[in-house]
Amino acid sequence: MAVETIDIRPGVSVLAILRHLNYKPWYALGEFVDNAVQSFISHRTALEQADGKNVKLRVDIDVDPSNPPRISIKDNAAGIFEADYARAFRPAAIPPDRTGLSEFGMGMKSAACWFAPRWSVRTSALGEPVSRTVSFDIARIVNDDITELKIKQVPERPERHYTEIILEGIFQVPIGRTVSKLKEHLADIYRVFIRDGILDLRFNGDSLEYEEPKILIAPSYKDKNGPDVLWRKSIAFDLGHGMKVSGFAALRETANVAKAGFALFRRGRVVQGSGDEGYRPAEVFGSSNSYRYQRLFGELNLEGFEVSHTKDGFRWDENEEPFLELLREHLDSEDMPLLKQAEHYRVRESRAQLERTAKQAVANATAAMESKLAEVLPAIAEAAPVGTSEERNAASGVLAQKSFQFVFRQRPWIINVEVADDPAESRWLVINQQPATNSTPRELSIRVSIAHPFMVQFAQTDTEDVEALVRIAAALALAEVLARDSGVKQAGTVVRNVNELLRDALSEP
Repeated sequence: MAVETIDIRPGVSVLAILRHLNYKPWYALGEFVDNAVQSFISHRTALEQADGKNVKLRVDIDVDPSNPPRISIKDNAAGIFEADYARAFRPAAIPPDRTGLSEFGMGMKSAACWFAPRWSVRTSALGEPVSRTVSFDIARIVNDDITELKIKQVPERPERHYTEIILEGIFQVPIGRTVSKLKEHLADIYRVFIRDGILDLRFNGDSLEYEEPKILIAPSYKDKNGPDVLWRKSIAFDLGHGMKVSGFAALRETANVAKAGFALFRRGRVVQGSGDEGYRPAEVFGSSNSYRYQRLFGELNLEGFEVSHTKDGFRWDENEEPFLELLREHLDSEDMPLLKQAEHYRVRESRAQLERTAKQAVANATAAMESKLAEVLPAIAEAAPVGTSEERNAASGVLAQKSFQFVFRQRPWIINVEVADDPAESRWLVINQQPATNSTPRELSIRVSIAHPFMVQFAQTDTEDVEALVRIAAALALAEVLARDSGVKQAGTVVRNVNELLRDALSEP
């Protein structure tokens, strides 16, 4: 067995600091995948000659949580060649070609040190008859000021090519939800290579696949009876100084807060916006409760922009503002105004989903009222005055209902709150009151129509939205009853006007 050494100077002391980098685990693992992808691309011709035209890069990431925990990353790329070995393990040794995915000379070292205190690399380069292994024990290297590491070298068949990295004693072992997020983010980050059939990326034996979002096909909000449109458009613009943007933007068929947003690419790899961390600047997406925040997505390739050394974000400097201005301009151009369509397009959800939402909203709203009404009603009732129908209206299409009782002014009250899905009901809010008798409590029924255009526009399946409007309806109903009790005549005029205004003036046409 031949034994050689590699010089890891300068910057040995830096190795201990790398543990404290602000990495996320998917970007740290991405450093190893980047190296494999770049090796495959750089040596693809030779790999095809060795393994055939259908050769495909395979990267296996395996997490073993047993004690001590370890992670292995193995690929069938071209391996680390003897001529590149010294540079590959020396901190901050910038590669001669920086146009690919490996450009800072720190990726493997920084990610490995971030993950674990001990790690090793075993590799065999295509055409070289040896396999080489080098091992890092960071504490020993730093404490003993070691500047050279031994390379263990054993014979290997020249046609064999691979690299296997073993990370031992993992600082934070990916388990549970973290594993799911890792798989989701990695599939997102390398979607182009997976989509193009270049990469088979596996995590604990599972091949990762990127799920393409379904794009909205619907008429324009300006003409709801018009022809269906596929809401996807190409994006291309130039910021000058070598900075260019290309790709596409689209609207999701189904709104999804976690999955919307842009993925920003550089050299075929997502740098920003993977998984549930889509790039959603407020200048384009608005607030988190806006409809475009839930539907707009896309893939944008950024050329000529610098990235952080951990490759998890762009170094915008002063370029983000003009980038966003041009992006917004292209997104909402008259040929296909994606932002306007996202804001104004509405779809009725299934009855089952409406029922789940309505029940939760009614439960939350009535619980809040039950806990506060007895306390706040006296002050409201004593305020200066500012009738209510006693006609019983048959309930139709009730999705959720809840009642509660309390005592106000020495009399028992029953309040019924309902959310109904009755397309024939033209009123947003229907109030019914049954006066108390000697043997029965005073009963007030408050019914909100979720089929009303106002609700269709603003509140369908989001529990918080429906709950907020049910609370407003309850406030209006109670205000009307108290006004009538105070001697105000024709107090029902207010709610009648509200219903008509919401239907005729304040809802989307």
